[in-house]
Amino acid sequence: MFVRADASILHADLDSFYASVEQRDDPALRGRPVIVGGGVVLAASYEAKAYGVRTAMGGRQARRLCPHAAVVPPRMAAYTRASEAVFEVFRDTTPLVEPISVDEAFLDVGGLRRVSGTPVQIAAQLRSEVRDRVGLPITVGIARTKFLAKVASQEGKPDGLLLVPPGRELAFLHPLPVRRLWGVGAVTADKLHPHGIETVADVAELSESMLASLVGGAMGSRLYALARNVDPRRVSTGVRRRSVGAQRALGRAGNTMSAAEIDAVVINLIDRITGRMRAAGRTGRTVTLRLRFNDFGRATRSHTLAWATASTQTILATARALVASAAPLIAERGLTLVPTRMYFSGPRSRAKVEIALAKGKDLYDKRQTIRRREMAREVQRELREVGR
Repeated sequence: MFVRADASILHADLDSFYASVEQRDDPALRGRPVIVGGGVVLAASYEAKAYGVRTAMGGRQARRLCPHAAVVPPRMAAYTRASEAVFEVFRDTTPLVEPISVDEAFLDVGGLRRVSGTPVQIAAQLRSEVRDRVGLPITVGIARTKFLAKVASQEGKPDGLLLVPPGRELAFLHPLPVRRLWGVGAVTADKLHPHGIETVADVAELSESMLASLVGGAMGSRLYALARNVDPRRVSTGVRRRSVGAQRALGRAGNTMSAAEIDAVVINLIDRITGRMRAAGRTGRTVTLRLRFNDFGRATRSHTLAWATASTQTILATARALVASAAPLIAERGLTLVPTRMYFSGPRSRAKVEIALAKGKDLYDKRQTIRRREMAREVQRELREVGR
């Protein structure tokens, strides 16, 4: 197993990305609690988080916790532009960049010491560049493994830089709450707490078979390795992706979410996926939802379209139908995770034509919606005139 000698993996993670973009673009929002999204919280500024507002929380609950927060609608185009600008900074730092989502990535800076300095110096410069060129705060964690670099960035938030020195990894990791382990959300943590498992150190004391009996074989093996900082994965840039996906962890809040709130989550996921597809010049035919329930059970719903597309409206309609087909299971078992994935289809050359058509269709749909609204307002005005 490959183990690098120095801590040279960076995990760079933008802080409250959507909310930070809103505060950057509107000076009146700076220093104020900001909630992005109405039905479901898509992002919350750190000022709002101080009142207990969290991502994926229902909008009504968020407004009860922080009634003076500014609630703004999401602006996906602005977030996409900001993400592209940040990733340009990443690639100016090192060619070894592995995107994780629109607002985070792993960077390998192991071979840059003579050119750019130590990993800490490189991370500090990266943070400065993102602030100066894009106007956003970003936190960077540095460690020998991808897993621990991500944990370090979580611990370093907001707007921080944290190095986990070689030889001190377990001393840093073990006192942390068990939820710092990848894959351990609120539901899994609730399963572990009755057994006295509160910290990563508690997990490290258990055998792999014991963990498997508590949380299942695959999850048990993963927790056994991560609690010992065993993560041999390298920063990967050259893998040709066959699909693009996004997911939203709902936690316990998912058990009480209305159909409209779940729909808002799906809209956000599909918007992120189709935006990334168009940016990559790819189209797809198969939409797949892999739902996770409160009892740790899972269900998969999938549909293959008649033609490949990157149209937001077309793919969203399919995803909504898949969620509707699973509605009885969701009502019965609760919903804690909504992973959505679109599988690519066809060569990029053909995809370019299909993407152009998809963009045109989405623009047409938006214009039709605006036109219907204008017509409805005109009818209302006419009715008021008649009433006089």
